[in-house]
Amino acid sequence: MTDLLKGIPMPEELRRMSRTELKGVAKALRQFLLESVSQTGGHLSSCLGTVELAVALHTVFNTPDDRLVWDVGHQAYPHKILTGRGSRFTQLRMKDGLSGFLKRDESPYDSFGAGHSSTSISAGLGMAVAAKLEKHDREVVAIIGDGAMTAGMAYEALNNGGVLDANLLVVLNDNEMSISPNVGAVSQYLTRILSGRLYNTVRDSAGQALSLVPPLRELAKKAEEGVKGLVTPGTLFEEMGFNYFGPIDGHDLDALIPTLENLKKIKGPRLLHVMTKKGKGYGPAEEDPCGYHGVTPFNQSDGKMAKKAGGPPSYTKIFGDWLCDKGATESSLVAITPAMREGSGLVRFEQLYPERYYDVGIAEQHAVTFAAGMACDGMHPVVAIYSTFLQRAYDQLLHDVAIQNLPVLFAIDRAGLVGADGATHQGAFDMAYSRCIPNLVIMAPKDEQELRDMLNTGFAYPGPALVRYPRGNGVGLELDKNLERTVALGKAEVLRSGKKLAILAFGTRAAAALQAGEALDATVINMRFVKPLDHALLQELAQTHQALLTVEEGVIAGGAGSAVAEYLLNQGQIVPMRILGLPDQFIEQGDANQWLAELGLDASGITAAGHALLDSLARKPGHA
Repeated sequence: MTDLLKGIPMPEELRRMSRTELKGVAKALRQFLLESVSQTGGHLSSCLGTVELAVALHTVFNTPDDRLVWDVGHQAYPHKILTGRGSRFTQLRMKDGLSGFLKRDESPYDSFGAGHSSTSISAGLGMAVAAKLEKHDREVVAIIGDGAMTAGMAYEALNNGGVLDANLLVVLNDNEMSISPNVGAVSQYLTRILSGRLYNTVRDSAGQALSLVPPLRELAKKAEEGVKGLVTPGTLFEEMGFNYFGPIDGHDLDALIPTLENLKKIKGPRLLHVMTKKGKGYGPAEEDPCGYHGVTPFNQSDGKMAKKAGGPPSYTKIFGDWLCDKGATESSLVAITPAMREGSGLVRFEQLYPERYYDVGIAEQHAVTFAAGMACDGMHPVVAIYSTFLQRAYDQLLHDVAIQNLPVLFAIDRAGLVGADGATHQGAFDMAYSRCIPNLVIMAPKDEQELRDMLNTGFAYPGPALVRYPRGNGVGLELDKNLERTVALGKAEVLRSGKKLAILAFGTRAAAALQAGEALDATVINMRFVKPLDHALLQELAQTHQALLTVEEGVIAGGAGSAVAEYLLNQGQIVPMRILGLPDQFIEQGDANQWLAELGLDASGITAAGHALLDSLARKPGHA
C-alpha cells in the first residue's frame, strides 16, 4: 500500500498534473482505498463512487482556501486520502486513530464536521455568506448524495440559498441511477454548453436587455425553461433559484474537470448533477452496494467478509423478530424508519407486511410526526430509530407526540456507546434529553428477554413509550416469546441483596453491576425504568443502606442517576451517592468495551467506585 500512496499527491500537486496523470491518480486512489478498507473495515461502496469526483474537485478548486463541504463522510474517504491522511488509514475508526467522518480538528481540508446527513448545503451556504460579508473571493462547494436529499433540511437550505443569491455550488452526487451511453453523451454535451461562458454571457445580456420589455422577458424565460425542461430534470432546482447543470458522468475526468472549471467562473447559486456508481471499480460492491456500504475486513480477491464470531443474536435482531411476531397478531401495528431498514432490523418485517412498513427517507422529523398522525387515527406506530438520530426530531417527540399523549412506541437502537462511528453516533444523550418530557415512559432492558418484555409493555401502554437498547449481541438467553409478557410499570428488580451499599443499574450495565455487587457484598438493583422511577424502592434503599451508586451508559448530566438524586433530595432523604456514567465530553471512536473500561463503567470500574465510596464513609465520624 505504501507504493500506491506515493502515487497519490496532495491537492496542490494535482493542479499541476495533466489529465492523463490525474487518471493515474484516480486509479491508484481506488486501489489504495480497496486495499486499506479491506483490512480495517469501514464505509466502502459510496467512497468507491466518489474517487474521480474527489480528484476533480481538488484539481479545480484551491482547497483548503476554497471550501469543500462533504455531506456525512460516508463518501469522503477519497478526500481524506488526497489530503495527506492515507498513512493513517491503518488506524481508521480506531481509538486515537483516524475518524471515519469529517472533523475540523483533524485537517484544514475538512471544512465542516458531519456524521449525520443533509447538513452540507446549510453549512456551505453559511460559509458562502460569510465570505461575501468578509469580501473574500472564495469558492464554496457542498457535495451531497441523492439519499441525503430526502431530508427536508437540504431543501430548506436550497430555498434560502436561492433567495440569498449566494456564491455556492452544490454538487448532487446521484448514485442510484445509471446513464446509458447515448443519454450520457447528450447530457454531457448539454452541460458543457449550459456551463460555458458564451451561453451564460448571452443569457445574462439578453436578460438585461429584455428587462426593459417585461412581456418579452417572461416569454423568453418560459421558452428557456421549456427547452431545458425537455433535456434536464432540474426544474425544481431552477425554481428554487439555483442554475441547474447536468446530469454528467461523475467517473469521467474529461467531462468533470472542464465542467467544474466552467462553473467556477459563474457566480451565484449553482447545482451540478453528477451521476456516479456505488462500488465503482470493484465487482462485489457494484453488485451489492448496500451490502458493501459499511464493511468489516474482507478478502479483496472474492469480496468475502470476515465472519463474525458465533454468539447470541443482536439486540437489533431481537427487536426485528419481536416486531414480526407482534405484527402477526396486531393489525394496527405499523413500522416506521428514517432510512435505516437494515440497521434497525426491519428487513423481514418489510417482506412479511409491506403494506404496514414505511421508510420515509432521511427525514427523522417527518418520521415522528407521521407516526403521530397515524396514532391519531387508530394505528399503533413503532418508530425504529437510532438514539443519535432521534435527537434530530426532538421537537416532534415533545410537541407532536408527548403533548398529545399519543400511543407511539420508540425502539431506540444504538443506545450507549457504539464504537467505531464515534462522537456523532454515540447514543449518549437519549435518557437525559427525553426524561424531562412529560407523558413519556422510558425503559432500559438488562438483557434480550427484558427487551421483548419491555416492547410488549410499551406497545400496551396507552401513551408514548421509549425502549432503549444497545448495539451488539445479547447475553444468550433462551427467550420466552409470549407476547402478553410485560413488565410492571415503574417497578425495579432486586438482583442481589447485600449490605451498606446499593448499586442501581440502568440497562445493560446491570450485568457488570452484579459482578461488582458480588465483590462488594452490595445490593444490586436492575432499575428497568428511567421514567417512572420505582419511588417506593428508592425510599427503602435510602433508609436501609449507607450509600447509593448509580450506573448508566449515558451522560451523567441530566441522566438516570440525576433523576434518582433529584427524587431523593426532594423527599428530604440525604444519602451519600455517586453517579457513574459518561462524562461531560464527546466520546470519540474506539472499541466500546475499551471505552467502558477507561470510563470506569465495567465491572472493575464499578467495584473500584464502590470501594472508594465505602472508604470515604468509613473515614467520616459516626460511620462504621
